[in-house]
Amino acid sequence: MLSTEAARFLAAAIAVIALYGVGTSMGNLFSTWLDAIARNPEAADKMRPTGMLGFALTESIGLFALLIALLILFK
Repeated sequence: MLSTEAARFLAAAIAVIALYGVGTSMGNLFSTWLDAIARNPEAADKMRPTGMLGFALTESIGLFALLIALLILFK
């Protein structure tokens, strides 16, 4: 049977798994964004707000996952 501390560590580790998805999707987001800008440099100004919005939303998921993990660890 798990102790309370071990269960907290396990729950925090599970909560941090979302950071893997965040890193993967950020890499994919910026890879395709830079590829699109390289293909059509004139449209870079139109694509910048959409890219930054995607970055902010993806990063917020990572921050929420990290916050949940820290709340589980230090409660």
